[in-house]
Amino acid sequence: MQNLEPILIFITVAEMGSFTRAADSLGIQKGRASTAVRKLEEDVGVRLLHRTTRSVQLTEDGRAFHARARDLLAEVDDLHSMFASDRVALRGRLRVDLPTEVARTTIMPALPDFMATHPELELEVSSTDRQVDLVQEGFDCVLRLGPIRDETLIARPLGLLRMVNAASPAYLARHGVPRSLEDLQRQEHRTIHFSTMLGARPHGWEYPDGDSYATLQLPGALHVNSAQTYEAAALAGLGLIQAPLLGIGRYLESGALVEIIPDFRRRPLAVSLVVAHRGNLSRRVRAFMKWIEDVLTPYME
Repeated sequence: MQNLEPILIFITVAEMGSFTRAADSLGIQKGRASTAVRKLEEDVGVRLLHRTTRSVQLTEDGRAFHARARDLLAEVDDLHSMFASDRVALRGRLRVDLPTEVARTTIMPALPDFMATHPELELEVSSTDRQVDLVQEGFDCVLRLGPIRDETLIARPLGLLRMVNAASPAYLARHGVPRSLEDLQRQEHRTIHFSTMLGARPHGWEYPDGDSYATLQLPGALHVNSAQTYEAAALAGLGLIQAPLLGIGRYLESGALVEIIPDFRRRPLAVSLVVAHRGNLSRRVRAFMKWIEDVLTPYME
């Protein structure tokens, strides 16, 4: 093999399950990716991928080769950077996914400093409130809110985001300002239901109950699956919300939203940086993770 590019292409195709997506991710033509993998198979003397019109999957030999190939590329990247100091410019592409509201309110305003510090780094930022597939979608790292349920992923906990109960002044003028959990029902308050999947059972109004947390089922006709829509609905006076201070702090400061029953906030929201593999993260991934941790620290409990 003349160089490591065919191995990189093979790994990307295998993990994204598609020559087209892999080529787009690497910034090359699909034909070049297909040729590189075919030549790699000729060099090693075995078929590495099963190809169909709908999917690309690893063969048994391909799975073994993929594991060794990932380790090889990680070692090469580590070798190249082992003597590099922080003054050496970061280069290459970094693909990350961020929750929409965290990206809009906190990460994007701070990003110019990071990009100015690393002008040769190309950054691809996805913003979504669903849980992306790191491997299939080719992400280097992902910022996750809430528990990490996939045990195959490597999570680096950053801390806990403070949650706030809030409503608009117009809504509170109609329903009254609740001072207790009993007031939520007595004053016939309504909540805005949030779930990343529409149609899911509402989580309920969460509150501390001794050493744990309990939920109170409040009525509400509006269900949303976007953090921005959730906040917009509260601003429009459509109901109560429980949201991270990071997202709605500016509305509390301006008076557009008002905090209510602060002694009954829902449990803090765990924040984690997630990668697909534990060892040998590239310098650019490590630098981004350290930077984003510094940006979010002021919002943690």
